[in-house]
Amino acid sequence: MTPLTHLLGLPRGQLVDHLVRLLPETATGPGRDRVPIDGPRGGRAAALARLATIDPVAYARSRNHVAGAVTGLSPWIRHGVLSLAEVRDVALARAGSPEAATKLVSELGWREYWRQVQSELGDLVRRDIETPAARWRSPRIEAVPEDVAAARTGMACIDAFVTKLHATGRLHNHERMWLASWLVHFRGVRWQAGADWFLEHLLDGDPASNHLSWQWVAGTFSAKPYLFNRENLETFSAGAHCHACPVRGHCDVEGAYDELAGRVFDAARPAGDPPLRIRPRSQPAADAPLARPLVWLTLDSASPTSPAAARHPDAPRVFVLDPAWLAEERPAVKRLVFLLECLADVPRVELLLGDPPPLLRRRAGDLGCDGIAVAETPCPRTRRHAAELAGVVPLARVPWPRFCDPSRVRDLGRFSRWWGAVATSALKPTDA
Repeated sequence: MTPLTHLLGLPRGQLVDHLVRLLPETATGPGRDRVPIDGPRGGRAAALARLATIDPVAYARSRNHVAGAVTGLSPWIRHGVLSLAEVRDVALARAGSPEAATKLVSELGWREYWRQVQSELGDLVRRDIETPAARWRSPRIEAVPEDVAAARTGMACIDAFVTKLHATGRLHNHERMWLASWLVHFRGVRWQAGADWFLEHLLDGDPASNHLSWQWVAGTFSAKPYLFNRENLETFSAGAHCHACPVRGHCDVEGAYDELAGRVFDAARPAGDPPLRIRPRSQPAADAPLARPLVWLTLDSASPTSPAAARHPDAPRVFVLDPAWLAEERPAVKRLVFLLECLADVPRVELLLGDPPPLLRRRAGDLGCDGIAVAETPCPRTRRHAAELAGVVPLARVPWPRFCDPSRVRDLGRFSRWWGAVATSALKPTDA
């Protein structure tokens, strides 16, 4: 066990220095040592300030444009500083009617949908869920090419997206889709390699949303692969990249969808393939009756507003930085800085480095706690740790405020089918 609580609350510059000395691998590699000094701050105050600026009507009108009125809330949602239900409630109040908030709420719905899919599939979100919707002409490359990671491809748009990803840990959704589509379909990179690369850098890095979105682009969890062309890029980026690009007129994405598909794909998925079905299973929270638990904060509940922390406001709190997670996801230092800034908001929290189950058992015993409370999560690693703990100590899995009513959901195979079953409930405020 390595105590790291002294890192919480340090100014960003000092925190970066400490993390790089303690975990040098977080800053080793292209773009991994970049931390924007003026970038978004982790924590509840910064999240609420951003939440106060959202405009659901402007969002619906302009969200597809890189300069549009997007919310920018994703990093705080990913870490549980804001819940989907809380953002939905503010959106409904701001919009004045469910109809005016529908587009923003449905986009929140994608995040809930990805979480539900990960809850069912676990680590399988890292493998092809379906036979690819189209067969690629050439074998897959197993790693992000060096010229891509160095932002030296010669395509102005791609190099700009890579530079922005490395420098800020943030990309507009369209920029993510364009970069993923080009990398998978035109450079021939396996989607898993691209998804893992994104996960290293994105402040909102989350295998549910990230890997399943890459599968959607790749056509391994969608009806067809996502391809973009120069017209689409220029329309939604206001021509920011194409005008002076050295390969304008003969770049990879010149042409209409069918023309591009003819270049990169050999054949479509057989028409007779049955539609994908993912049957949801009931997974009620196992809520042990705890009077003074140890509250275990995780990657998606790194906040005093975690349901477990909110239910037990006087309980001690622990976040364990897991070396196995560091080795698997390889988070860049900017990701860890945002996470630790979120945790600095939590009263009486301890930050430890080590294997979570034995550390949590030991701290619960040392502090005289009668069990461990943790927020519900779709994360398979956290679920495995929770199952291990539940075998030796009382464990309570505390649910989040409900975003929608899942009782009518019979199939998670496509977002449209899921949204059709939950939209009415998702467009009602929590107190309704």
